[in-house]
Amino acid sequence: MTEKALRLGTRRSKLAMAQSGQVAEAVSQVTGRPVELVEITTYGDVSREHLAQIGGTGVFVAALREALARGEVDFAVHSLKDLPTTQPDELVVAAIPVREDPRDVMITRDALKLTDLPRGARVGTGSPRRMAQLNAYARSHGMDIETVPIRGNVDTRIGYVHKGELDAVVLAAAGMNRIGRSDEVTDFLSVDTVLPAPGQGALAVECAADDAELIAALAGLDDPLTRAAVTAERSLLAALEAGCSAPVGALADLLSDGQSVKEMRLRGVVGTTDGSTLVQLSTTGPVPETHEAAMALGRELATEMLTQGAAGLMGERAQ
Repeated sequence: MTEKALRLGTRRSKLAMAQSGQVAEAVSQVTGRPVELVEITTYGDVSREHLAQIGGTGVFVAALREALARGEVDFAVHSLKDLPTTQPDELVVAAIPVREDPRDVMITRDALKLTDLPRGARVGTGSPRRMAQLNAYARSHGMDIETVPIRGNVDTRIGYVHKGELDAVVLAAAGMNRIGRSDEVTDFLSVDTVLPAPGQGALAVECAADDAELIAALAGLDDPLTRAAVTAERSLLAALEAGCSAPVGALADLLSDGQSVKEMRLRGVVGTTDGSTLVQLSTTGPVPETHEAAMALGRELATEMLTQGAAGLMGERAQ
């Protein structure tokens, strides 16, 4: 007889369904059990407010975690950048699979690159982090752009460009890749221009902390190098006491000598949304072998950033 299907809690958006579907397939392979998707509507999906106003971190996560706590689903898949940095004791992130492309991308009218945008170009994004860095880039390169706050799913955002309401929108490369629409991207933004959100491009597979059998099964999907990188990035975010709506970018790169991975470089940025002031620093060290070492890497860089004045640039500190 076939084993009972595992229930995977997911948001209803096209992107969430696509990434959850990919995880479901992988879990099915490692466990030999069927996996069914359970669609859950979150506050972040139904609210029309801007993410920065409704608290940013956690608005897409709470309903999934409640369903886990009530036993309505066995595990859940989150975009890691949506997860609050504090982990509830009763839940565990059992797997962080290999990360997708962490970069931001631009979709523009007339297939323009960022550097080709006309004077006064209107660029849509819901992220203060992207606004801060795009405005800083424009200032330092003598460009004149206006960043416009937007919300909505991928179709809605790209629609603003097609309708001519905006000249460009900025989205995550990972999302475009996962829904099979990377051919619509007109410019992949270098991480030297715009550092991504901490954890961008990575997924978190979460389940109950007391479900030892499921934790062991899901561990087969975990990528230790991705986990080390995003742990350092999120530790930086936590130490800056900022939620996901704060203008903080972070990326941990793995540096190799062609044969093996030797070091990890962690970069962080925080700035005012108008781009007038940025604090951008990096640190390089051995690849963290433990959770504690990855956390320490993030904390150290955050401490340096705070001494350089990062705290004053974030507006509202997260509660």
